[in-house]
Parts: sequence; C-alpha cells; structure tokens
Amino acid sequence: MTMSLARGLSTIRTSKPKPKKLTKEKIDQYTREHREYNRRMKHNHRHNECMTFDEYINWAHGKTERRRPAECQAAPEVKTFDWQPKGYRRDNGAHIPSGNMSTGNALATPKKTYTGDLVTGICTMHKSNAVPVINQEEAESIAKMRRG
Repeated sequence: MTMSLARGLSTIRTSKPKPKKLTKEKIDQYTREHREYNRRMKHNHRHNECMTFDEYINWAHGKTERRRPAECQAAPEVKTFDWQPKGYRRDNGAHIPSGNMSTGNALATPKKTYTGDLVTGICTMHKSNAVPVINQEEAESIAKMRRG
C-alpha cells in the first residue's frame, strides 16, 4: 500500500479559519484583562503603551503587535551636550585647590574593653558551639542539655 493522497487532496490547510464570535463572558473577561493591562502600564509609567478596548482585543488575538514606545523608536537626530560640574571652568585653566585632609577635628573613640563582671566562663553546648556562661545555674542546665 502506498502512502499517497488522492489527486486534488492536500494535508496543507490553505484557508484561514473564521473568527469565532465573542460571547458576553469572553467580552467581560477581556474587559477585566484590558483594565488590568492599562493599570499596569500606567503604574509602570508606560502611558504610551495603553490601548483602547478594540486594540487590546486585536492584540490578544494576535492580529496586531504591541506598539513600540516612542523612546524605543529611532531618533531622527542625536542630541549631544557638554556637561560640566558646577563652578568648574575649563577655558581659563584656573586650578581649584583640594581640601586639607591632614588635619582633623574629631575626638578619638575610647577603646572597648571587657571588665569581666558578667561572663564567668564558656561552655560547649553542641559539638563546637561555644556559649557564654553567666551563672552556676546556666552552666548546670547546659551540662544537662549535652547529656540528654
């Protein structure tokens, strides 16, 4: 048996399917999606990408592509500018001296030292977990915790 088609038949579909009519439920769903889409675009400061309801339906069905925002389109001319910091003059060659960083006026912070009043020792609770011990009761509870 051969794997050929009868003359005049084809497996390639040449006709486009007819679009289905929108039901009220689909229109309500598209209305909610359209509002949410426009809300997101406005929230992200992309007002130029907001669509009308008809544009949104065509876009949702793949009939049109999303419009490109104005800032993404090619500019007819390139704008350039010469930026200079405030108070800086390039033309006269005046030298602006740096600040004197060698002298300071801040007080030195006092060094932190442990007086030894609170912590009486260090115990090992789990494997290599060192825990500070404050009093005798805490040392006994840690010792009992290790043994079960």
